Amino acid sequence: MILREYQKIAIDDASDALDKHGNTLVVAPTGAGKTIMLSALVGKRHKSSQNVLILQHRDELVSQNSNKFHRVNPSLSSSEVNAAQKDWSGDAVFAMVQTLSREKNLDNMPKLDLIVVDEAHHTIADTYQRIIKAAKKANEGVQIVGFTATPNRGDKKGLRDIFTNCSHQIEISTLIREGFLVPPKTYVIDVGVQDELRQVRKAISDFDMAQVESIMNRRAINQRVVEEWDAKAGDRQTIVFCSTIKHAEDLCKEFIRYGIDAAMVTGNTDKDKREQILRDLSNGNIQVVVNVAVLTEGFDSPPVSCIVLTRPCSYKATMVQMIGRGLRTVDQEEFPGVVKSDCIVMDFGTSVLTHGSLDDAVDLDGKQADGNGEVPVKICPSCKAEIPLGVKECPLCGYEGEKPDPEILDNFVLTEVDLMNRSPFRWIDLFGTGACLAAAGFNGFALIAEVDGLCMAIVKKNKGKTRVISIGTKRQVMAAADDFMRQNESGDTANKTKRWLNDSPSQKQRDLLAQHGVVVSALDFSWTKYRAACMLNYVWNKRFVDNIVYNIVTEKQSA
Repeated sequence: MILREYQKIAIDDASDALDKHGNTLVVAPTGAGKTIMLSALVGKRHKSSQNVLILQHRDELVSQNSNKFHRVNPSLSSSEVNAAQKDWSGDAVFAMVQTLSREKNLDNMPKLDLIVVDEAHHTIADTYQRIIKAAKKANEGVQIVGFTATPNRGDKKGLRDIFTNCSHQIEISTLIREGFLVPPKTYVIDVGVQDELRQVRKAISDFDMAQVESIMNRRAINQRVVEEWDAKAGDRQTIVFCSTIKHAEDLCKEFIRYGIDAAMVTGNTDKDKREQILRDLSNGNIQVVVNVAVLTEGFDSPPVSCIVLTRPCSYKATMVQMIGRGLRTVDQEEFPGVVKSDCIVMDFGTSVLTHGSLDDAVDLDGKQADGNGEVPVKICPSCKAEIPLGVKECPLCGYEGEKPDPEILDNFVLTEVDLMNRSPFRWIDLFGTGACLAAAGFNGFALIAEVDGLCMAIVKKNKGKTRVISIGTKRQVMAAADDFMRQNESGDTANKTKRWLNDSPSQKQRDLLAQHGVVVSALDFSWTKYRAACMLNYVWNKRFVDNIVYNIVTEKQSA
């Protein structure tokens, strides 16, 4: 497996920081591949005599992340410490925090050399502290590295006592720019209560939600929310965040009254029922899920492409978590036919205007001013509103700024070029039009096809089926296709295939291409062994590709 470029840099920085500065923190948003990165760090740091502990906060993540670990480190073993087993034999041990933190289990914990903490913003909790204290008692020199998307906690408690430094931060904007997350398209909708919301009292961890409910949970406002949603995102899978259970109940009823398949999830919802509702949302059986404080963290439904905020967020991290539920790209194997190129964010409160962009500076001391409205601002040239500096499109009037000179490459095109240049595999433009790109390895190949403005990534492993893994913008499908090649090939493979770039096609390649009507002249020096391999993969799979393209385009035209 070959890491993404930003993953390599993050791991190198974290490893250097452990040696030079002590315990370190890596900040990476949802979609960055935190499990892949922490696994790679363990592989980079592992020695035969080392005991490595990887802490997880949810039971279902232990086995899931253990499988990812082996994809990155096939030569290392792993074991698990959870309610069902207490196995410390692996090169890396995945452990449930709630299980390991019990005194009996801590007594049996061996001397540790490295602790890796997933969702590291939880490390100040008592359960984590008991584990860290026990590990330090056995080995004062134990190293700790944490991975989190939200280092700035809502309660303002800092992480400095555990982590002396933040070695690397991957920003959401980077993942959006490179196609690993979809961009948010944000609307701030003033329903006439923004001044009232700004007067809401602060509670311990957030605004006083009872007071928010008294402002937002009015029939006229709920009707307006549903009407605005229907106008801007009525065809999208949606998650709505409310202030209280009563607020959620009333707004959910309003969606249903409007003829929308909607359901509600709260902390009181039975676990099995909650899971069924969320499955129905992902599968399209339910279009809207209204919730109260339960879908902010640890839940992902890639088909969701609209987030509705009907409550303010005192802390930026909360807003980022909520909006992040809608930024995942869609895997076509898991959700065939679902096309997602952006996420509509509808803010009926004040969060976007208060906090601005999704990116955030890391503050290990926990003293960062947050939620007080002191975000850098600018004046919209169109409507003259004061808006956050980090916002590219005015959320009030939609002004996007001056259009660039059409002769100048915009950021989108530059990003495409950059992605191709940084790939360990050479992408070949098969027909010189940019409409079909291909890359080949020893274990499979990938194609990027563009038809009628719609792009798709088509891949195949050796002895596997040809399949579509991504449909969307060119940026997104390029990222997905390149990821496929990185996951299924090695660095040695990439180097070997690049050697083909200087070799002429073999006679066998020429003969096979000729059978499919592609004549390669011996005098045409633009043909290489690698280009021939890419073209052969295309012609061998052309019937499948044509069928896929036809079906997708037909479905798009009939929609």
